[in-house]
Amino acid sequence: MRLQSPQFQALFTPGLQILSLAFTELFEKKNYELRIAGGAVRDLLSGMTPQDIDFATTATPAEMKEMFTSAGVRLINNKGEKHGTITARLHEQNFEITTLRIDVVTDGRHAEVEFTTDWEKDAERRDLTVNSMFLGLDGMLYDFFNGYEDLKNKKIRFVGKASERIQEDYLRILRYFRFYGRIAERPGDHEPSTLQAIKENAKGLAGISGERIWVELKKILLGNHVNHLIRLMYELDIAQYVGLPVDGNLEEFDKVTKNIQHLCPKPTTVLTSLFKVKDDVTNLDLRLKISKEEKNLGLFLVKHRQELTKAVGPEPLRPYQDFIMDSREANTNSKICELLKYQGEEHLLKEMQQWTVPSFPVSGHDLRKMGVTSGKEIGTALQQLREEWKKSGYHMDKEELLSCLKKL
Repeated sequence: MRLQSPQFQALFTPGLQILSLAFTELFEKKNYELRIAGGAVRDLLSGMTPQDIDFATTATPAEMKEMFTSAGVRLINNKGEKHGTITARLHEQNFEITTLRIDVVTDGRHAEVEFTTDWEKDAERRDLTVNSMFLGLDGMLYDFFNGYEDLKNKKIRFVGKASERIQEDYLRILRYFRFYGRIAERPGDHEPSTLQAIKENAKGLAGISGERIWVELKKILLGNHVNHLIRLMYELDIAQYVGLPVDGNLEEFDKVTKNIQHLCPKPTTVLTSLFKVKDDVTNLDLRLKISKEEKNLGLFLVKHRQELTKAVGPEPLRPYQDFIMDSREANTNSKICELLKYQGEEHLLKEMQQWTVPSFPVSGHDLRKMGVTSGKEIGTALQQLREEWKKSGYHMDKEELLSCLKKL
């Protein structure tokens, strides 16, 4: 089908319009076909501006290199060249253009590819129908597997047989979950045969690197239907292969996924609700190689989620503020905000985000001017004054604290 001209042009940003003209001219001159591919088409058809525009072409990498070099177009690194991808820089942007491919050999993680000029063969090797479409720069949509229909109906389906697509790359199990959380309208709208194929192939995820799994898992945790999708991972025996605890705390998870709605938590904040003990965080790190910051946040939440709670009375935020003032660790303020999201304390979170950590107004220099000379005495006095300052809700100024010192 061809998208109507005004509808099609509305999808394009001014930069993309300029780019499409430049690319069309280059490729047409050499009789090569060029189309927008995959995720960018899905986003354009959903009315979204794609973060990245990827192209597919009938030209081989060698033919593209020759064409771009002759036209004076700058090429960026050649790491993707053996897989058929050339990165060209045009109008201050990088664009990936990949030769149409078919998979010759796959091992569930990597594929050996062969170049082709058959658009349908290339679409056939892609994971989901909504990611298998091409869009010509003239507005023609090429859709071999009803991806546009699935997108309009908010359905997530594998291209062809689910088991075959999964066995080509087991990470596609998590990609299925990720796009379900992004596109599907309601939880539980899966084809039974798809879930069966996922369950039968779940063990294949054991051979996928932790880094690749964590990239997908984070996006699942921040998407829609997160409670449904994580519970489904347990039902389909996926959890154990992606670093989640075998006996995850699903009751706590239910509570926290309700708490964090509309609060924009970090992925680790959501995930930590499944953990019962610190070792669960350590095991996740061993499997997924999470960042030091993510690991520290997980350990912090497991340690403080129960006892560090709001105070009864006129200053409910005080326990959190006191904790920040007493802490010597970095990023404590950020961790406290994540704890408040975890606990569902939306109003306190807003207060905390507006609160500026006050500076203690007295220094050792002030005490020396008052005649306190011993280092030990200065340390003791400063600690006593900090306690008085804390009791005042961090409101006492320098003069008040120094006059308080005279009484002490």
